[in-house]
Amino acid sequence: MHNCVVLGGGAAGMMAAIAAAEAGAKVTLIEKNEKLGKKVYITGKGRCNVTNDCDADTFFANVVSNRKFLYSAFYSFDNNMLMELVKDNGCPLKTERGGRVFPVSDHSSDVLKALNKAIKDAGVEVLLNHEAKDVVVEEAEGIKRVKGLLLKNGKTLPCDSLIMATGGLSYPSTGSTGDGHRILKKLGHSITEMHPGLVPFNVEESVCGELQGLALKNVSLKMYNSSEEQGKKKKPVYDGFGEMLFTHFGISGPLVLSCSEFYDASGGAKKDILIDLKPALDTDTLDKRILRDFDENKNKSFKNSISGLLPSRMIPLIISMCGIDPDKAVNEISREERTGLVHLLKNFPLTVTGTRDYNEAIITRGGVSVKEVDPSTMESKLIDGLYICGEMLDLDAMTGGFNLQIAWSTGHLAGSSVMEKERL
Repeated sequence: MHNCVVLGGGAAGMMAAIAAAEAGAKVTLIEKNEKLGKKVYITGKGRCNVTNDCDADTFFANVVSNRKFLYSAFYSFDNNMLMELVKDNGCPLKTERGGRVFPVSDHSSDVLKALNKAIKDAGVEVLLNHEAKDVVVEEAEGIKRVKGLLLKNGKTLPCDSLIMATGGLSYPSTGSTGDGHRILKKLGHSITEMHPGLVPFNVEESVCGELQGLALKNVSLKMYNSSEEQGKKKKPVYDGFGEMLFTHFGISGPLVLSCSEFYDASGGAKKDILIDLKPALDTDTLDKRILRDFDENKNKSFKNSISGLLPSRMIPLIISMCGIDPDKAVNEISREERTGLVHLLKNFPLTVTGTRDYNEAIITRGGVSVKEVDPSTMESKLIDGLYICGEMLDLDAMTGGFNLQIAWSTGHLAGSSVMEKERL
């Protein structure tokens, strides 16, 4: 009987265990926490955004790093197959805006119940509160092969294949503390530089603290590398549209998290951000709109004439930043002053100084180099019988259920591949 050990009971590990057992292996799933799926439990603010109900092209368009590596994994177990598996095991699903898929109950615990049922039905043995110390590898005739997993309690679990699914570094409180990467590095695997991903930004300006808690909907955000030469027409490294939030340390919200996927500190930590508070109006149309507002309030002061233009909390800040006297009558405001106001509303400036840490990051960017993993099986190219999947790999995507789908797809492919060699 083929013995398969799966290390890590998160999304990728649970799926790998189900797939390996269904393929005919005797599977033991090792998890260091007291229960499976701790990170799955907190995703989507506790609702669990299980996947995205999109077509393949849209899925790949939302993968940021190494999307070609994912072709085999996604096509062998795609979002529709994942949804069927969850529904078949007792958890009905619904699709919300942007294709985001959630359990009908809005409780991530129902997704975990479905996965636990599938694990039990497949006959997987689950060992909770067990930590791995090392992988036992044997070398013969120049070929390295997995022989077992050494646990921290001193016990060795012999195995014919080992699937590593210990996650990245985000939300370390759920157990993602980089143990698997340390083990793989010792075995000769290259680990690309890791950073927090889908994470809020720290911002230099104190205005964020003043606006703490204010959410802006339907704004656009551009991020530029600050180190580029002045005077040169800069191209944004990110240009997006959506919702953002001011916090005591800087900015957050879906638009900012997506932008963080394109943040690269190697050219200098500071980045310039410009927020277009009125993206639906071009400069000329916005100027006409302001003129109309001024016309309707011609006897009023500037500070009392722009309430229809912005959230009330932003008005004092915009007034102080644009340099127009707040008590000036609107019919006395010059064209130059108005042009300056329009420019500010279309280019509200902030300076990013860096990202928040892994405690606030949804995912980890970077990980095991995909060049050292076979994309058609998820098997290590360095060690026979060793499979690597999920967030351990240098793969990441935008928000909306895409990262969890990467975990489901790579985990399923790793699990279903462990018996392939037996059949050859």
